[in-house]
Formats: sequence, structure tokens, C-alpha cells
Amino acid sequence: MSNKKTYWKGIEELKNDPGFVKHADKEFVDQGVEQDPGHSRRDFLKMMGFGVSAVTLAACEAPIRKAIPYIQKPIDVDPGIPNYYASTYINGGDYCSIVVKTREGRPIKIDGNSLSGVTKGGTSAQVEASVLSLYDNYRLRGPRLADASASWEEVDKQVMAKLEALSSQGGQIRIVSNTILSPSTKATLEKFKAKYPTTLHIQYDQVSQYGMMKANEESFGSASIPSYDFSKANVIVSIGADFLGTWISPIEFAKQYGSNRELNEDHREMSRHYQFESNLSLTGANADYRTPIKPSQGGLIVAQLYNLIAAKAGKSALSAGIEKIQNLEKAANDLWESRGKALVVSRSNNKAVQLIVNGINDMLGSYGSTIWPNLPVNYRQGNDEAMANFINDVVGGRVEGIIFYNCNPVYDHPMGDKLGAALKNAPLSVSTSYTEDETASSVNIKAPDHHYLESWNDAEPKKNFYSLSQPAITPIFKSRQAQESLLIWTGETNVEYFNVVKENWRNWFFDKQNAVLDFQTFWDQCLYNGVYELGVEDFKVVSFSGDVNAAASAISANYKADNTGFELTIYENYGVGNGSQANNPLLQELPDPITKATWDNYITISQKDAADKGFSMNDGTTQLANLTVGTKTIEVPVVVQPGQA
Repeated sequence: MSNKKTYWKGIEELKNDPGFVKHADKEFVDQGVEQDPGHSRRDFLKMMGFGVSAVTLAACEAPIRKAIPYIQKPIDVDPGIPNYYASTYINGGDYCSIVVKTREGRPIKIDGNSLSGVTKGGTSAQVEASVLSLYDNYRLRGPRLADASASWEEVDKQVMAKLEALSSQGGQIRIVSNTILSPSTKATLEKFKAKYPTTLHIQYDQVSQYGMMKANEESFGSASIPSYDFSKANVIVSIGADFLGTWISPIEFAKQYGSNRELNEDHREMSRHYQFESNLSLTGANADYRTPIKPSQGGLIVAQLYNLIAAKAGKSALSAGIEKIQNLEKAANDLWESRGKALVVSRSNNKAVQLIVNGINDMLGSYGSTIWPNLPVNYRQGNDEAMANFINDVVGGRVEGIIFYNCNPVYDHPMGDKLGAALKNAPLSVSTSYTEDETASSVNIKAPDHHYLESWNDAEPKKNFYSLSQPAITPIFKSRQAQESLLIWTGETNVEYFNVVKENWRNWFFDKQNAVLDFQTFWDQCLYNGVYELGVEDFKVVSFSGDVNAAASAISANYKADNTGFELTIYENYGVGNGSQANNPLLQELPDPITKATWDNYITISQKDAADKGFSMNDGTTQLANLTVGTKTIEVPVVVQPGQA
């Protein structure tokens, strides 16, 4: 009898469906379309409102109206020869050090910066596709007062007058943003707060890690997220954390993980990876041992893993837990055998779950080996409680002035509908988004920021690791850097944010180094490399002081071992991500690496559930299901996903 295994890529191939066999030589096929519809990708981009040709005039300071050679050729621009600029991709807490390729002054391609000690030359689909958002036809052409175009002078006059009036009367002012990685931007916000003392800055994240921050504060006294090093872990256990796809810093983690999964003459051992998750993720697809679980079991599995490790460490078991979970005891044994080179992570935003994860890693000796609390990261600084309080204050009429700094909470916050309805009552509401998104459509003043490829900025993704962002093109529209707007509204004149960033780096870094004698050489070198890194401080032993018993009681109250009903788990799409680039067609048409589905939202269900509910994927048609959550029902397409719980 032959032991040869047969591998298949999808349900259709497994069942030898006739429609699949017919198109087996093509990787992606729409079986409802038998012939070329006659439209090119360029037609598709035009339909979506992306006109790359519209920025030809932005490549140079002066319009070119005749096809003749340059009379005064721009510096460093040679037709047909690309230029490269080191810069930084920042989208809320998402970060990547990049190199931008330009032709005739127009950015056309983004690659990773190999000089970065954080991302190490890696990128993601969202980073590379972000170059197209520069050419989005839906970008605001300039500032607007209500629905009418206005000049920057008119906007500044109105904003400053309202800010002065609110501040003199003690009116509450709020600046709302996603996570801010830029130290220069934070310094600018401090200047604004000094001018208007009733101002508070609120940060939130579309996909929050606030539970982890609160757990770390209780466990170690610091409300921060540590650095993880998957390259140092011989055994990895993840409970729902898709660290290769979406969790915290996937570009960074994928580089680390890959370095410990490749066997060669110099590296004879490979890490062992256990994944416990509900849907099939990119990380789960790479695991050595993958166990499908219900979302309602996640916290109990973490508690049970704690109990298994505690028994070996001679510590008391918790009151919570769940038995008979496949591969869990084997994972605990492997973790214990690899003490000092083990790592446990969880996707949960529940403080109790993250606190018990901390307790597990503490017993395994992970701190100082695979987890570095002395090297905190800044990717997710959002405060869920502060954001909820802010929205309740706006609804209650207790906030009179609001500036939304490049964020869209009306769209991407759970209480966004309440916020959107209440904004019309605020005397002053401003958005700096460069498109008229849901939040910008609800405010009375629009002050559009530059695209990041048109901007000067800096970033500190993790402690002592810095990078610079420089413009790769002249601003296409009459936008203005948001930091300049904030400084002008504080009363400063002749503001140029380039000078602000440059002067900050002179004061913060140049005076504290001895390698370069003159500042201009230091600045040019940092700008050329794109990064400036001071290195990691010596590790100081941390003492775990979390109350695991109280956390176990909270888990017992919120997680169920034997729930029989259907459960819903929400996860980030690998292309569109948190939705901030939902208008980018390159991401919308990018096939999901697991389902290979493109466009739209859909629900994935297991093969067994599909059979029980009468769904099939073999007839070439899109199947729809009514999904009811609470009191709301929506109709969504169904994708049958092998490997799902």
C-alpha cells in the first residue's frame, strides 16, 4: 500500500469539480465570465477615480505645456532614470521604513529599507499599494468651510477666532487621532496644548491593544507594549494572534519568524509553532500544529495552558480552564522544555487574558529572551476608555472644539454613529484628512493634510529607533501639512514643518553624538539612510505582580467551554486591513492569501456547517446568507473555508 499523500488547494480540486478541471491551468478564474470583457486595468483605475496622469504637473514646480526638453532641468531629474528616496510609511500605528522609487518626479514604486533595524527591508501589500492613494481623484483639492471652497487664510482666521473664544471661556477642546509615532508631531501637539490649556489629546486604534497595555501596567507597572523577538523562540504558541498577517507589527514579525524556520548547514534547528484559532489565518497556515477552536473558548485555553505550565513550575492552578483541547498538553510540554527560548502570544483585547499570558511567559523565562519590556513599541497607544469618554462628552455637549487629526472615527470606531450624529452640535469641528471621508463629511471645516509621500515627518516605532519621512513629489493639490496648520493656529508665523523637524533632530540627536562634527552632514546622512538608531538598552529584570486568580475569575465569567450556538469572530483583511485604504483598488482586487477571494465582505464557514446549511462552492455561483448579530441583519456572501472551526 502506498503512503504517498495527495495535496489539494481547494474544495473544488479535492472533489474534481468539472468547472475546476476546465480552468485548472489558470490560478484565478471567474467562472461566471467565459471571455475577456474587453477592459484593461487602466480602464478599471479610471473608473475608480485614480488618474496618475493628473499629477504630471506636480512633478516640477512649473507647468510643462509643450513636449520640448527642459530649459531649466530640475535637479536630479533625468528622463528615463529613476531616483530613490528613503522615507517612512506611517498609517496610524502601522509603520514601515521604505525606499520610494520615482520617475520624472513621480513616485511609482515602494520597497523596504534594508537599513532599518525594525522592518529590515520588509513591506506589506498595504505599504506597497499606498503609492496609488497619492493619485486618488477623491482627494480634497484644498480647504473647505462647510461645503464651500475656501482659502487657507479664511480657514485660519475662522479656526483661530473660535479657538480663542473657546479657550477664553474655558470651553473644552479635543484633538483626536490614531496612534502617533512621530515625536515631532507630539511636540507640535504640546505647543498647541500650551496655547489652549483646555485641550486634551485622545488617541485610539481601529484594532485596539488596550487590553494588553492595561495588563502590562498591572503586571509590570508600565502601560506599554514590549518588543517581541520570534527569531529567539524555539517554541511559539499563539492563541488567535495572526502575527504574520495583521497582529501589531507583522512586517517585523515575519522577518523574525522566517529567520528561525529555514534549515541550512549553519542552522540545524527549526522553531516549533502551535496555533489555536477560530478561522484559518496566514499564521495558522504556517503552523506545525494548528487547532481550530471556538472564539468563546479562547480565554479558557489560555487559562488551561497556564495550569499545565504551573503544574510543572510547582505553582497553584487557576479556577478557570478547559480540558480535551487537541495539542494543548503537547504545546505545554514543548514550552517547558524550551524555557528561556519560548514565547506565548494572544490576540485577545481582554485584560484578564493578557495578564495570564504574562504569567505564562514569566514562568517560561521569556522576559529578556523573546520578550523585551525595556524596548517598548509605540505601534498601539490607543486608549479605549478615553475615546469612549470623549464620544460621550461630545454627545452630552461637553466638548465645544474638536480637531480630528488624520483619523476617521465616524467610520472605524464602534460608537462612530453616535459621534457622527453629535458633531453637528459642536461649535468647532475640523478634519485634516486628505479625503472627504465619513468624519470629514460631518465636520464644518476641512483642512486637508498632505499625503505622506508629500510630507516631512519623523517616527519612533520603538524606543530609540527613529526614522525620517521626506517628500518624493511636490504637493499635487492645495493641501497643507497638518502640523503646520496646528502651529499656525497657535499664532506662529512663517511656519515650515521641514525646519521644525530638522531643528528637533539637531536638539535631540546631534548634540548627543560625537561621530559627525557638523550638523548638516549628520542630517544629510540620516536623510540618506532614512533611519537613525541608538540601539537597545541593557535588559533589567522585571518582576511579574499580576493577580492571575482575579483574572481567572473574570475569564470564567466571560468565556464558555461548551457553547452550542453559532459564534462570530471579526478579523482584519490582509489587503484592506483596518479600512483606512478601502478606496484603494490595488488592495480591493488583491486575492486573500487563504481564501483567494477579492472584493466585498464575506463570511467564512466550515465545510460541516456549509453542508448542514445547504451551501456549496461547486456550482460557480455566489451564495448569500443572512447574518444576524443582536438586532441587526445583513446579507453577505458565503465562502466555505476548510480548516475553520
